[in-house]
Amino acid sequence: MRILLVEDDAILADGVAHALRAMGHAVDCMASGSDADHALTVEQYELAILDLELPSFDGFEVLRRLRRRKSTLPVLILTARDSVHDRIRGLDMGADDYVTKPFEMGELEARIRALARRARGAAENHIEIGRLSIDVKGRRVLLGDDALDLSARELAVLEVLATRAGRVVSKDALIKSLYEWDEEVGPNAIEIYVHRLRKKLHDGGVGIKTIRGLGYLLEPSDRG
Repeated sequence: MRILLVEDDAILADGVAHALRAMGHAVDCMASGSDADHALTVEQYELAILDLELPSFDGFEVLRRLRRRKSTLPVLILTARDSVHDRIRGLDMGADDYVTKPFEMGELEARIRALARRARGAAENHIEIGRLSIDVKGRRVLLGDDALDLSARELAVLEVLATRAGRVVSKDALIKSLYEWDEEVGPNAIEIYVHRLRKKLHDGGVGIKTIRGLGYLLEPSDRG
């Protein structure tokens, strides 16, 4: 998942970003309302984590502009403002969740997983396609009874394809979901990860098809 983290406390932003990257997410960090608004205008994200106390203009204004553009991007407000009035205002303006500081990283991670499930219309932290089972919380993948040994990037590619199983996912969509905007992306990076995944999924009852000119499709197969 590609996440925009908007937080002007550099130490806190670095700690949260580090934890989210360890979960396999790509994270872009912004420290002001204007920079966040620009990023949300020109880049594609799957979640925004938004502080309210920001330079240039506050998080409420960032949220207002986002929803005025008819964006349905999930937004989690993460702030020191703990008054009921601010909670009500944030949720009424279109935030999907509201967490106050100080917070436990485990709770934040759980709320992010809940928003991701809601976005894909799922009720659990497991994705199952044929004999393939992905434990999103535990970062574990089973093919039948066998655990797959996947790198963090391979798992990220597989999760994106699995959450959109039965639909074609373009290479560009994979890149935007997996990489931060200042990250170097090799011309064949996605093909390499898909090739590795195909080998590990071989004869496992699920496969990745290349749809020429369009992208990749994860679906059950008659092999295995």
